[in-house]
This record gives sequence, C-alpha cells and structure tokens, in this order.
Amino acid sequence: MKIGDSVLTNDEKAVFRLRDLYGKYGYSQYKMSKFEEYDLYVRNKNFLISDHIITFNDQSGKLMALKPDVTLSIVKNTKDVSGYVNKVYYNENVYRVQKGSDSFKEIMQVGLECVGEIDRYCLSEVLTLALESLREISDDFVLDVSHLGVLSAVLDAMNVSEEARGKLLHCVGEKNTHGIDAICVSEGISVDAASELKALVATYGEPASVIAKLKEIITAENGKNALAELEAVLLAVGDDAKKGSVRIDFSVINDMSYYNGIVFRGFINGVPTGILSGGQYDLLMKKMGKKAGAIGFAVYPDLLNDRETGGAYDVDTLILYDDSADIGALRASVRMLTESGKSVMAQKNIPEKLRYRQLLKFKERGVEILETNA
Repeated sequence: MKIGDSVLTNDEKAVFRLRDLYGKYGYSQYKMSKFEEYDLYVRNKNFLISDHIITFNDQSGKLMALKPDVTLSIVKNTKDVSGYVNKVYYNENVYRVQKGSDSFKEIMQVGLECVGEIDRYCLSEVLTLALESLREISDDFVLDVSHLGVLSAVLDAMNVSEEARGKLLHCVGEKNTHGIDAICVSEGISVDAASELKALVATYGEPASVIAKLKEIITAENGKNALAELEAVLLAVGDDAKKGSVRIDFSVINDMSYYNGIVFRGFINGVPTGILSGGQYDLLMKKMGKKAGAIGFAVYPDLLNDRETGGAYDVDTLILYDDSADIGALRASVRMLTESGKSVMAQKNIPEKLRYRQLLKFKERGVEILETNA
C-alpha cells in the first residue's frame, strides 16, 4: 500500500526524499543503537552542539549515554582503509537540549558522511548533495560556504594569543568588525594588522565576485592555497554556484580544533535558523586516532513542522458539528471528502493553531461552507 503525502508530516516527507537522494549516489544506510558509552561523548564534548547528555548505568555498571550525535559513532566504527571513501547516510533521532530551552528533546537528524581519502571530487559531491537536500525541502534556499583554511591563515598572520584568537573568531561569527578593532587594541597590536580579517567579514556573496576580491586581499601562501581549493570545488559544483543558491560567507565557522577546510550552513525560507550544517572534520579524525579525512553534513527535518509557509495547511477540511449531529451522516460526509483525496478533521470547536484550507459546518441536510483559504 502506498502512503500518500497527506498522511505524512513535513519532516517525514523530507526524510523519505533525502534517503532516496543519498541512495542514488551510492551512500549506504548507517544504523546505530540509541545509546553509546558515555566516554565517547565526554572526550569530545566541544564537538557536540550541546554538552548536556542523558546518562545512565547499564547492568554491568558501565556509564552509557542516549546518543546526542551520530557523527562520533560513525567515526568510531569506521576503519582506516586506504584507496577508497566510505560513504554512509543516516536517519536517526538524537537527544539533546536545544538552544533557548532547559529540557531535553528527541530530534530527528538525517545526514551523510564521507570518510577516507577525501579529494576535491568528494568535497564537490558533498556540497552538491547539501544543495540537493535543500532543494528537496524548498525551492527557496541558500547554502553559505566558507573555508577555515583561509580564516586560519589570516589569524595566524595576526600572531595573537589563543585567548584573543577565540575572541576574534567569535567576532567573525557575528560579523563584528568593531569588536575586532577593540581586541586589537587590547592586545596592543595595530588595527591595520586586522585588515585582512575585517575584509573577510565584509566580503560575502556570489562566489565568483567574492573570490576575485579575496585574491587581491589574502597574502599568506597557505591562505591562497585554501582559497584556490574553495574556488575549484565551487566551480565543480556548477550552476548552483552561479544562480544565487551559494554564497561565500566567512561568518560560517565551526570549532577549529575539530574542523578544517570547507564548512557550510543551509537555510530555507520560513525557518529562522539553519536547517543544514556540515563541513570537513579531519582534525576530529586525528583526535580519535584515525588517519583518514572526512566531510559530512546533517539536516534537521523537525524544523519543518514549525515552518511558516503561508500556503501549507495541517488539514484540507475542518468540519464543525454539535451534539445534535447525525453521527452516521457525519461519517458519510467525512468519508466522501477523504475518498476525493482530501484530508478531513471533524471537531466540535476549532483547535488552537490548526491551519485548514476549508471550514465547513455540518447540518442535518449536508454541510455549509463557512470559510475557504486560498
């Protein structure tokens, strides 16, 4: 029996489409338990979005955790094999405290990981799949991309303390050029020393024009090499990088003790926060004793259920009835509408926040249309 789209929630529809997309590119599904040993996560807390973890002791006394992340498990269980790339996708629920909340939530997460000898083709394929993932969810999307190699080269040239470096990164993430100047003053260095960093913050937008500007700004050789890699990968991505779907934005940063190279974040219209996040994490691989490189991303479909799309409805038809209604006739009306392909809800009162396309009033001789939304 085929399940119709009207039966599925927005996040469930997205999951089916994304799983099909990744399978077409040869990614196999990775399955994991709901829990892992707590030690895996406590040793890599800075890599996690939230450091709040639900723990418990199993019958042997070992401390376990409800999984707050999938990538760490994939890295842990992937062997170093030279000559090829292990490509997997996952559809798992993770358990973490969301920003702005004090309570744990079960969060649906879909994503993919490439682990192995990562080359520019792998980088371009993952970026392409990130773009295709956004396109499966919405026609109105953008992928913001940066390269931590460029940012790292600029920060290295400034020769500041680790504490100041962390503060500067925070300012870059907020596009705060005044904050960068203030840190330079507090560190006793010339504000001119931060000119390249402030140029990175101020220069964003369509890849071709941004890269052309940065070629004139970046002076360090390793920074130029990183910029050349970013240019080559985006060129391989193709038309999407030319049609406004891709922007270079160096405020996209991740923890540089785990991440390196290309990092990115995806947005769709109607969702105020990023719905997709990813990048290269070779440094995490090294921290976990692996020789391979890695790149991947995660999509958060559960955000779609709170999306304000205007044209989206929870139900096609809402039928209001009262205690005097003929239940058999009401059931017949509901069935007639469902057989015509519509989703129908019968209620005595309008549920709070319910979005409906059409509002009907059940009467003895049929139904009366009270309201119709476009």
